[in-house]
Amino acid sequence: MPSTSLHLGHSVVIKIIAVSVYIKQRVDQGIYSSHNLWQESGDTCDPLNPLRDSSVPPQLQCTFLISSLFSLPQLNKHRHICFFFSSKMKTNSNNTKLILFHPSLHKQTPLPTNATTLFSSHRLSLFFFFLLFSTLLFTCTLITTTISSTAASTSAAALSTLPPSVSKALLHYAAASNVSAKPMSSAELAALSKALLLTPRPNFLVFGLTHESLLWAALNHQGRTVFLDENEYAISKFEQSNPGVEAYDVQFTTKVSDFPKLLSQARAHAQADCRPVQNLLFSECKLAINDLPNHIYQVAWDVILVDGPRGYFPGAPGRMSAIFTAAVLARSAKAGKTHVFVHDFGREVERVFSDEFLCQENLVELVDSLGHFLVASEAHDAERAVFCRNSSSSFSSLPSSKDVGDEED
Repeated sequence: MPSTSLHLGHSVVIKIIAVSVYIKQRVDQGIYSSHNLWQESGDTCDPLNPLRDSSVPPQLQCTFLISSLFSLPQLNKHRHICFFFSSKMKTNSNNTKLILFHPSLHKQTPLPTNATTLFSSHRLSLFFFFLLFSTLLFTCTLITTTISSTAASTSAAALSTLPPSVSKALLHYAAASNVSAKPMSSAELAALSKALLLTPRPNFLVFGLTHESLLWAALNHQGRTVFLDENEYAISKFEQSNPGVEAYDVQFTTKVSDFPKLLSQARAHAQADCRPVQNLLFSECKLAINDLPNHIYQVAWDVILVDGPRGYFPGAPGRMSAIFTAAVLARSAKAGKTHVFVHDFGREVERVFSDEFLCQENLVELVDSLGHFLVASEAHDAERAVFCRNSSSSFSSLPSSKDVGDEED
């Protein structure tokens, strides 16, 4: 029930209380009926009947009729509070004023104290139940997501390693395919693939685009494989046909017919421009390849294959620069050892330059036409680094794969 301040004097308040008690008694006695005070057909109050009742004492100059909820049941139905004000003025004229306070028709009757407490407790219980349910739901979702992510990672790790059967099939079909150029033998492919599989996620640098290029990319699908070739058109076509591969063209300025002169110059500058440990990007050595992208010189290569450029006729670029560059990259690595493979090892240029820069002491095995070297880093002692500790003019007695085995020290 809304509070109302009438700013009445002390005597008027006493009169209001007296009249209220008086009216209540009259209603209880049946003198005032509900029809006297309310009209059933509407929500208006009729002050005529109670004010005309002669039983109201005439000595009251100011009369207030206060109808409360406990007095009249109709108030609970109509939700009106009516105040009737009658004042006898000095002019002896009766002025009757009606003050009607009309609360919202939609306002609900306040619940009893017990019901309110019960309702509040019920809301609190619902809140805690919703909070508990949300917490459990979030926890279950988090656990399920974590388990799913772990399972997915485990499955990806399990699938990342190429199954042996697939590796063997790739090796078989790569060696047996009919191509114009002579492909690597099964033994050569097996030797190189073994070195790739020994290192997790290896960095593999390949000189030359060949029949086996896609095989190398497939075998090293976990690591990084970069192809270098003299033919700009072949590189562009290879990249277009195989999205995702990394390949660059190289401009070689050497010729097979010039290899004796190039070898002599390299020996003469072995402690200067053609030293074994250096940044090839700034090298002035005739054999150094210094026009590759900068990041190629910063990678620690685990495996390097020299199978290009062409070297089977005097005017071809030859593999002198490729062998020298591979030897310097291996020795300039910060640590560890690098597997260096040289294909067509039986040709003079490949044999002589491998002897000079990769060294017989580093030869692991010779499989058919593939020479396998394991070159250690010398970056920690660059000033005293040399290409070969035990120098020899040629490979007069090459160890076979059976003699050397696949030992790696």
